Amino acid sequence: MGIMAAMNQATAIKHKAVELGLDLVGITDAAPIAQPHVRLLTAWLDAGYAGPMHSMHRHLDKRHDPGQLLPEARSVIIVGLNYKSLQGSPPGTGKAMGRVADYAQYEDYHGFLKARLNELAAFIGSVAGQAVRFKVCVDSVPLLERALAARAGLGFIARNHMLTHPRLGPQLFLGELITDLTLPTDEPSQGNCGDCDLCIRACPTGALRADGVLDASRCLNTWMIEHAGDIPSDLAARIGDRVYGCDECVTACPFQQKAPACANSAFRFYPDRAWLDLNEVLAMTEDAFMTLFAYSPIRRIGLERLQRSARICMENRTKSKKTEVRSQKSETGNKKS
Repeated sequence: MGIMAAMNQATAIKHKAVELGLDLVGITDAAPIAQPHVRLLTAWLDAGYAGPMHSMHRHLDKRHDPGQLLPEARSVIIVGLNYKSLQGSPPGTGKAMGRVADYAQYEDYHGFLKARLNELAAFIGSVAGQAVRFKVCVDSVPLLERALAARAGLGFIARNHMLTHPRLGPQLFLGELITDLTLPTDEPSQGNCGDCDLCIRACPTGALRADGVLDASRCLNTWMIEHAGDIPSDLAARIGDRVYGCDECVTACPFQQKAPACANSAFRFYPDRAWLDLNEVLAMTEDAFMTLFAYSPIRRIGLERLQRSARICMENRTKSKKTEVRSQKSETGNKKS
């Protein structure tokens, strides 16, 4: 295939991706991730920073080499979907409520992105003029997708370790289409955070360290989503009123604050899931849980983990009220004296 024909194909692919409701699309080759990234990942795992994410230790060869996922891979098409929500204040009901991370206020992005990537693959296959092979990847497939996305020009990896686009910010779902079709590549992104460290200061547990390391063994999101057993008491106390996930390091980012909200009406948003009634969660049956969160990423963790978080939120709420009462009594006593 000639250079002009390949460029026309790449342009058509990008137009189709936008037509499918995706906010970003870039193309890189299927070469393995640069060795410095691989060495950093290996050292990170060896140091125990993955914490309870035991799956990170598996399939290391596939994580940094798209060719391990699709033999004879030539190109990787990477797409991004903006998920910034318009989360408001908690309902003023006086009920015990738990916060939900922004991304879980939408339908499960895995199915949404896979469906669009399969449509994109079918489109490419119909216009390629040759037999084309594909591998669709969304999150659960072992792949260093953020490094690939930066290589494809979708943004830069910020201090919060999120792929960040200058206009759309860090709240991006990523998906990849690995193919044996050779396509022209986009220029890598060159952005950076400058001297901003708001994400580091916003992290409730210090999981984001000043030296640039993400210590996932202290990340609330990791423990709440990935871990099935008890959460260490010192970390449980930092959960506060978060019943599902933590995204403090993302929402503190200036790029996120300036970014537009998700404009894709086909990507279902559930504003009533920004806060969950903790008592309702604790009383919920398995059937009710599966029905209510049928199309939500919350379903992936199961009822047991959600109720574990709800109990922690209730305990933190009780402790907070007792501390507030003691503080008021102390203040009253000081005024009398």
